[in-house]
Amino acid sequence: MRSTFVIALAFASSAVAQINVPGAVPVNKLEPLQHRLAYAGTTGMTVSWNTYEKVDEPTVYYGTDSWDLSSYATGESVTFQTSLTWSNHVKVTGLQPNTQYFYVVSNTNCYNCSELPAYTFTTAREVGDFTPYTAAVVVDLGVMGPDGLSTTSEGAMDEVNTTIHSLARYIDGYDFVWHPGDIAYADYWLKEQVQKYLKPVPVEEGYKVYNRLLNKYYDQMQPVTATRPYMVGPGNHEANCNNGGTTDKEKNITYTVELCMEGQTNFTAYRTHFRMPSAESGGVDNFWYSWDHGMVHYVQIDTETDLGHGYIGPSEPGGTGKEDSGPFGRMNEQTEWLENDLASVDRTKTPWVIVSAHRPYYAAQQGANICTSCRDVFEPILLKHNVDLVLFGHIHFYERNAPIANGVADPNELDNPSAPWYILNGLGGHYDGIDTYDEPLPDYVRYVQDTDYGWSKLTFHNCTHMTHEFIVSGNGTVLDTATLYKNHTCDMSSSNASGSNSPAPITIENGSASLKASSGLLAIIVAAVVMLVM
Repeated sequence: MRSTFVIALAFASSAVAQINVPGAVPVNKLEPLQHRLAYAGTTGMTVSWNTYEKVDEPTVYYGTDSWDLSSYATGESVTFQTSLTWSNHVKVTGLQPNTQYFYVVSNTNCYNCSELPAYTFTTAREVGDFTPYTAAVVVDLGVMGPDGLSTTSEGAMDEVNTTIHSLARYIDGYDFVWHPGDIAYADYWLKEQVQKYLKPVPVEEGYKVYNRLLNKYYDQMQPVTATRPYMVGPGNHEANCNNGGTTDKEKNITYTVELCMEGQTNFTAYRTHFRMPSAESGGVDNFWYSWDHGMVHYVQIDTETDLGHGYIGPSEPGGTGKEDSGPFGRMNEQTEWLENDLASVDRTKTPWVIVSAHRPYYAAQQGANICTSCRDVFEPILLKHNVDLVLFGHIHFYERNAPIANGVADPNELDNPSAPWYILNGLGGHYDGIDTYDEPLPDYVRYVQDTDYGWSKLTFHNCTHMTHEFIVSGNGTVLDTATLYKNHTCDMSSSNASGSNSPAPITIENGSASLKASSGLLAIIVAAVVMLVM
């Protein structure tokens, strides 16, 4: 048995940890960076981190007491050609549901281990637990600072009040973060170079810039992802290194995906970096999967590839996105899985069913950004199984719609509708900034804005009521809020509804609603600020 005492001695005798500038290579190339978590069923958690050298036996030491991390699990260390780092993944199983665990990973360094608390994670709530809770959702979120969104980029933003800062600041107010696509925007490296935002490098060295942007983003997200599960889905900007093609008008050159070097195509970096619970839910890789958390069943689907039924996905070879990626399953596998997954949900125990997809098929914009083939493939299934809420991104504004069926707003609006409620929030923030919506607005639009970056806060109050709020990243105010009522029939016999885990309080400041930050997060907030200062 590997005792905590031995572990502590090993840590204390190792080199002093360096304060890392995001994206910089540490002195000790085995130093763990970019800690991140993902649910692995109700009794499991996947712990991942990156290093600049391969770890022979990636190990997670854990326990319910910070002074007893004698339990451990081991995993794998993987990479891809042209990557500068190794991704280490360890699935910890046999845990208790809704329980906080302390953990450290192999090769962790510290000044004085007796004074350094381990990171923590909390396992998923049991199915049938109707205790209220909150989840955070962010889409289209890229690297911040001089490599991405900054005060001088296309989508100018204050670099110390970003969405990443906001997620870190209010981390006590939610159980996990869901990010359904467009993560980091590392594939913008050439576009930013052509637009003279980044210092130019020879195209054949572009893989270094691509990796730098990826690593910087994941370093910036560390204050959030080290203690909150970070559930992700595929977007078009994960497909390859060149954003579907970039044109340099000065040189009269159009670069295609052929520019990308080995390992930077076909969603390779995305597939290497994350481990979502596809094995636990019968899905495929990080593309489509589901998980339960208390009274909610969450479903991530893939609108980039594998639409099946004779349709070419936007990111597939021949697709409109020109990403030349996938498919990743057999013909119709995704929709067959979705049918079976939704049919298997016990709605008396998990009454709420929430689906997320990157590309929207309902939005106040025309053209290629609207995935009509996605609507043809997915909407009948979502209607058949009475899905409650569908979340989109991809287009960079915020739009709250009515519940919709076949393009028509449900007459009941949010008072027990029979159709899914649709919300689009693509305002996480990235280099390009914000898109504009088209007028006149579709009849189903109930609120739209294209001025403030922000993220979505989902609060599940009980079996029948849930609230969506748009949180402004810059100041934490609630810009838009709406509550959905559904007449679900629930089995409360096994509920732990009186449990201690509850959503963060909402207070009134200067006449507007805002989230209340926990004073216990001061260290995390400071760490986030340090990491994000460029």
